[in-house]
Amino acid sequence: MTTMAERPETAAPRRRRHPLRPAWEEEPTPLGRTAKAVVLTLVVLAVAFPLYVVVLTSLSPQEAITRAGGLVTVPDGFTFAAYEEILSGGVVTRSVLVSTGLTLFGTLFSTTLTVLAAYGLSRRGSFAHRPLLFAVLLTFLFGPGLIPTYLTVQAFGLLDTYASLVLPTAVAAFNLVVMRSFFMSIPQELTDSARIDGAGEFRILTSLVLPLSKAVTAVIALFYGVGYWNAFFNAFLYLSTNDKWPLQLVLRTYVLEGIPIPGAGPIDSVAGGPLPTLAVKMAVVVLAVLPVLFVYPFVQRHFTKGVIIGAVKG
Repeated sequence: MTTMAERPETAAPRRRRHPLRPAWEEEPTPLGRTAKAVVLTLVVLAVAFPLYVVVLTSLSPQEAITRAGGLVTVPDGFTFAAYEEILSGGVVTRSVLVSTGLTLFGTLFSTTLTVLAAYGLSRRGSFAHRPLLFAVLLTFLFGPGLIPTYLTVQAFGLLDTYASLVLPTAVAAFNLVVMRSFFMSIPQELTDSARIDGAGEFRILTSLVLPLSKAVTAVIALFYGVGYWNAFFNAFLYLSTNDKWPLQLVLRTYVLEGIPIPGAGPIDSVAGGPLPTLAVKMAVVVLAVLPVLFVYPFVQRHFTKGVIIGAVKG
């Protein structure tokens, strides 16, 4: 009879799950890792393939688009004629400049207001702390409505001005609450020591609180920037001059509805050949998507940290 000492070495038994440990904290099995890799690959393909098709179609000549019967999936020649047309000083070029300036100024303005308001509401002894906080939280439950908002913008004389695209949405209640929660998580001893050294509230905010809040500030600025860049509904409501249209409104009017852009003129030939309409549409889509794709990777490492810490703590 074989004893325990005489038995050959076998593989170590699989570690059993600890009774007090959640299942998602256990080491995944080979099957689980494979399934996760397959799912993530499918998700990446589902996101990247449409973008690939849009970019490829915008760079394809008319003959390739005609042979493909629409959107191009296999490269068959390249041309920048569509981009030359929309960036040659027409309405699309002007709308890109409008959206860029609106996004830069709006993001800076909204982030500054949110930081100042969140810091004030995070100080429990500040003026009208509870009523103001209650008013902010009330906006989560009750919105002002489209018609009252339009009448307010009209009463202040903001129609057909860029201010109508910034002021009504200058501060988002969600961003304010997240940043306030993060400020409240900063130890009170740090701000008290700065006050003992003679620092005022503004000096404490700029020299102590903000350097500790880079992650949440970057995330809030990303939220505002993407919101201003993608916004078209306020421009559709408040702007009556076509020259003031941002890029997203041009994209909606020309690409989605197929309406010729006022003042853009006919789509002329470039480099001796007819310019494909579908390529022009896809080029406008690429211009609308590229800025977010370039900016997001630089902020992504702060995204989870900024939102989770700002929302959980406090």
